[in-house]
Amino acid sequence: MWKPTQTGPATTPATPEPPRPAAPAPTFEPARPAAPAGEQASIGKGLFIKGEITGSESLFIDGKVEGSVNLPGNRVTVGRNGQVNASINAREIVVLGKVRGNVNATDRVDIRAEGALTGDVAAARISIEDGAFFKGGIDIKKPDAKAAAPAAAATPAAEASKPA
Repeated sequence: MWKPTQTGPATTPATPEPPRPAAPAPTFEPARPAAPAGEQASIGKGLFIKGEITGSESLFIDGKVEGSVNLPGNRVTVGRNGQVNASINAREIVVLGKVRGNVNATDRVDIRAEGALTGDVAAARISIEDGAFFKGGIDIKKPDAKAAAPAAAATPAAEASKPA
């Protein structure tokens, strides 16, 4: 220990502490919707496509699209830079950019806070965040016919058991 009457620096311990590796700084990536099982194609912000888009994988649109997008059973995501002037038919549709046209989803339509959709929506579920723009009609479809068929079959049996 160093005393005021001593001259010179205090002695250091004989075994210095080994250097510790610095913890890696956490990296934050922008929230990007994850593609369902399989791959996701993307249209970058420098691309402009005019016509019909069909396929069997999910699609991320960050550019401009005019025409129609038909990807049944898959997800279509319109990114923040995306501008779509087309009808969209897919299992799930997520809107972060601008869409003009009717959208038809077998599962859900999700319009995020920064998104804008002008057109009619037909889906089993819809979510519109605060701050999102939506102008059009909404048609909530019943879940697929397989789930509705047992309920319909149970109804006539229940009515047949009622006394007249």
